[in-house]
Amino acid sequence: AAHGSIYVPEGSVVRGVKGGKEVTLKPGETFYEGPADLHTVGRNASTTKPAKFVVFLVKKQGVDAVLPPN
Repeated sequence: AAHGSIYVPEGSVVRGVKGGKEVTLKPGETFYEGPADLHTVGRNASTTKPAKFVVFLVKKQGVDAVLPPN
C-alpha cells in the first residue's frame, strides 16, 4: 500500500511488476511501483559486478511498508 520510486546510483538492476515487462535500470535511472502493483522481479543485472539502489516509499502512516500478496 505504498508508492515506491527506485533509483540506481551504481551498477544495473532488473525490476518488474506483475503484468509488465522486466526493465533493466542503469545508473541515474528510476522505476516507479504504485500501490496496486505486485512486485515480481528485483535483482542485480550482473553476476560479477555489484549494484546499488535506493528505494523511496510514500505510504499511509501505520501501514506496513511490505504487504503479503493477496
